[in-house]
Amino acid sequence: MVRIFPFAAVRPVRDAAPQVAAVPYDVVTAEEARIVIRDNPMSFLRISRPDAELPELAPTDPRVYTHAKDRFSSLMSSGVLARDPGPCMYIYRVITPTDTYIGLCCCLHVDDYESGIIRRHEQTRYDKEEDRTRHIDTVNAQTGPVVLIYRDSGDLSRSIASLAVGCPDEEVHWKDGSIHQVFRISDARVLSLLEGNFSQVGRLYIADGHHRAKSAVNVARGRRDSGDDNGEAERFMGVLFADSGVRIHGYSRLVRDLGGRTPGEFMKEISRTCSVLPYGTVNNGSFQISPRTDRPHVFHMYLERIWYECSLPDTVRSDLINSLDVSLLQRQVLEGILGIKDPRGDPRLQYLGGARPVADLEAMVDRGDYAVAFSMQPLQVDTVLSIADKDGIMPPKSTWFEPKLLSGLVIHSLS
Repeated sequence: MVRIFPFAAVRPVRDAAPQVAAVPYDVVTAEEARIVIRDNPMSFLRISRPDAELPELAPTDPRVYTHAKDRFSSLMSSGVLARDPGPCMYIYRVITPTDTYIGLCCCLHVDDYESGIIRRHEQTRYDKEEDRTRHIDTVNAQTGPVVLIYRDSGDLSRSIASLAVGCPDEEVHWKDGSIHQVFRISDARVLSLLEGNFSQVGRLYIADGHHRAKSAVNVARGRRDSGDDNGEAERFMGVLFADSGVRIHGYSRLVRDLGGRTPGEFMKEISRTCSVLPYGTVNNGSFQISPRTDRPHVFHMYLERIWYECSLPDTVRSDLINSLDVSLLQRQVLEGILGIKDPRGDPRLQYLGGARPVADLEAMVDRGDYAVAFSMQPLQVDTVLSIADKDGIMPPKSTWFEPKLLSGLVIHSLS
């Protein structure tokens, strides 16, 4: 049984929402965040990505997290952010040129994460988990939601969509052409109905925000141990979407070096592992590269300004996880050739979200920041849920879900 809870969110006053709203902290580098903040001093990145303003300090320096807390307090005291007068839930609607996504923003209990009612399908990276744990604990707020999926026959999602009526409490027209709207639901009868409807749902599945969820659990545990726990610290903020109401992109991998090999030597080795053919011209404005073959286990590799289409052998396995493209790439190429054994912590390996254009991969390799890039094909939503149902854990950064929600529009304060 899924438990959902209303909460009194901290939100920007209506006129400030377009200036406060920001992309999630983990889709921009510190340098990119610094540019956004320079051009817009009200950007929520000053809170969610505080290292951008303190480049002279290590990103994990305690002063970085204190800086985020101070920025948050400043926006509260200045009246840019304000807490709703009582517990509410919120409809978060994203309208894009091609799709409309509608989710329910509410709180979830950390115990349901630990018991498995809230399912996860990816491992977290140690450094990112530690960062968000310290950020939540110091700021005393969850500044970004966890995106979750529920299986739906259609009735629940339709009833939630019907609540998004009238003028939204917040509306932001974003740079990519999407429109983000938040509708506050405060009617006690409606809140009770939503709680009852979700009590009939067996499970929730984390789509985006594994680090935020695990970090919220870490904070709750820490406060329990210290005797400083309270009701809000036992809950974390999520936005719930129907399984038919999300999309998945691939998640790219970038590797800093070729392990002492020349590009020619690396090409010889990878060609012994899989079929490698020059791809030709790509649409570098797209999010992913379309395969030119119907062979299974296809990925694309960018090396020395050339794109290649690579096909790994079709391995028949009863273990769904080990037959995923990302698993085969990790086992046969990243570990087998490049010696990257820990995809959660090896500093040679970095990830780029699937909603970043292929041109960004090219630029990072062309600049010399990385030696090679791998662009992956997306998974099906049902594949991800099936893996989670079987307690399976995919390699980190296996999926990039849409929609991506903006930060700063709904915040869960822990006090």
